[in-house]
Amino acid sequence: MAKLKITLTKSTNSVIKNQKSTVTALGLKKIGSFVERDDTPAVRGMIKVVAHLVKVEEI
Repeated sequence: MAKLKITLTKSTNSVIKNQKSTVTALGLKKIGSFVERDDTPAVRGMIKVVAHLVKVEEI
C-alpha cells in the first residue's frame, strides 16, 4: 500500500472547528510537522477537507 507524507504548511488559528479537528486527527500539531499515513479513502477525505492547510507527497 502506498504511503502519504502530509505536512502542515499553514496555521489553524483562523479556520473553522471542523478543519482544526481534522488537522489534529491527522496527527499534525505545529507548522512544519509531518506524518506518514497509508493511502486510504478515509485519509484522502480528511486531506480534502484541509487541502488549503497541508502539502501532500506520495512516498
